[in-house]
Amino acid sequence: MKAVELRKMTNEELNEKLLELKKKLMELRFKNAVGSLEKSSEIKETKRTIARILTILRERELQKEGSK
Repeated sequence: MKAVELRKMTNEELNEKLLELKKKLMELRFKNAVGSLEKSSEIKETKRTIARILTILRERELQKEGSK
């Protein structure tokens, strides 16, 4: 998912997406350990999307603190 798409989402939606992606990452890691994962690049992309979401949430948090 692109950062532009993520920035359009609310904090609640981002938190839901974050939980969803963490579950997906766990499943991908399990499939990789078992040997049934077809695209190992999915793990890398999922981790990057998680990082993007966390970055956006932190930026919003800092903006709120800065405006006080």
